[in-house]
Amino acid sequence: MAERDGPWLGLQRDAKPLVIAGLALGVGLGGFFDGIVFHQILQLHHMLSSYPAASVATDLELNVVADGLFHLATYLFTIIGVVLLSRAWRFHPVPNSGRTLLGAVIMGWGVFNLVEGLVNHQLLGIHHVWPAGPGPIVLWDVLFLLWGVLFLGGGYLVIRTDSAVTPTAGDEAVTTDGRG
Repeated sequence: MAERDGPWLGLQRDAKPLVIAGLALGVGLGGFFDGIVFHQILQLHHMLSSYPAASVATDLELNVVADGLFHLATYLFTIIGVVLLSRAWRFHPVPNSGRTLLGAVIMGWGVFNLVEGLVNHQLLGIHHVWPAGPGPIVLWDVLFLLWGVLFLGGGYLVIRTDSAVTPTAGDEAVTTDGRG
């Protein structure tokens, strides 16, 4: 029983639904930022702009469709995050903490950057952050990954400094001695 009632990732277990909702929102919002800023406004790349077959990489119509599917996925993550947040507030005794939610959203954005950077940039090589930019391509890809690590750690730090979700000494004593 102590396992189920004890801390979760160093936080009060009641914060779990709020953090998970924030993570999903962060993945969606991070994806929207990437797609809107990098794909559309700055036009640094499209989803398939570094695809090995030149006929795919240079096909703007295909790349725009791929960008649209990418945005659909980010939209779905955002909707899932909103639904999870609504459910957390309605059905769980979550702390009323905007700070924890903000930290979780930042963490989710970091998760987006890490997954997108590792999968699309490194493993699949279907696009890179700024292939025509100054310096080697890998520099911008690594900076994108570092941005993700900073957001993941920074978001967690924001949550951990929120007294509304940090276990108190009494909470930890209950979980270690088993006498709740």
